Amino acid sequence: MGWVTSPGSDPSQPAAARIYDYLLGGKDNFAVDRAAADKVLAVAPDQRRLARANRAFAIRAVRVLADAGISQFIDLGTGFPTSPNVHEAARRADPSARVVYVDHDPVVHVHNTALLAKDDQVVSVLADVRRPEMILDHPDVARLVDFSQPVGVLCAAVLHLVPDAEDPEGIVAQFRDRMCAGSYLVLSQFASDSDPEAMAELRAIATGTPVETYFRPRSQILRFFNGLELMEPGLTDVQEWRQDITAPTRLKIAGAVGRKP
Repeated sequence: MGWVTSPGSDPSQPAAARIYDYLLGGKDNFAVDRAAADKVLAVAPDQRRLARANRAFAIRAVRVLADAGISQFIDLGTGFPTSPNVHEAARRADPSARVVYVDHDPVVHVHNTALLAKDDQVVSVLADVRRPEMILDHPDVARLVDFSQPVGVLCAAVLHLVPDAEDPEGIVAQFRDRMCAGSYLVLSQFASDSDPEAMAELRAIATGTPVETYFRPRSQILRFFNGLELMEPGLTDVQEWRQDITAPTRLKIAGAVGRKP
């Protein structure tokens, strides 16, 4: 799970997946990624905590869905492997759960493919979230996912890398349309009610790079869930979703889980 919508094989350019990996304490990153992340940390020192909170939100949501009987998942923009992964979380409830990991970063794809080589119920697909039809019609997706049965689709901290001009609402709608009743969408993205100074600094740092970031008002984020019924507590800061804690951060990622009726 992570900020992945562009290839990350160029070590001279920061990559979303590698920055996210660095913030989570991983080792799959380059100096250029650490430099970019450190600039963000200089204005939002709690950004590591926010990255971990987003990751934890997604894993909590997977466990809730798995307990509700969902046994097949598509994880869009998965990022580098970080335990627990989606299939590990899902298999606590159902050892036969099937998971498709999708990422456009070829390095991420190689890492995930190597990790999953011995598991034929989990697959890594090299594809771009901005091309939903390529994902939905991919042969590996067709092999593992039965869209006539409920599926959980994760889109955690991905769409804030997609500008409005590329129609992120339309992207999500294509996945929603393919999902049958009883399916779920797990989605999070940077919210525009973040601290103005930190938001401006992040925009300045990211503008013109492969990790350019688009903050959206919560009203717009809610539109990603059109036609879905939000699970309690609705759209919240990710660190507060189904947790009785308040841990505000300068930058905010809002997340929710919606069920297709």
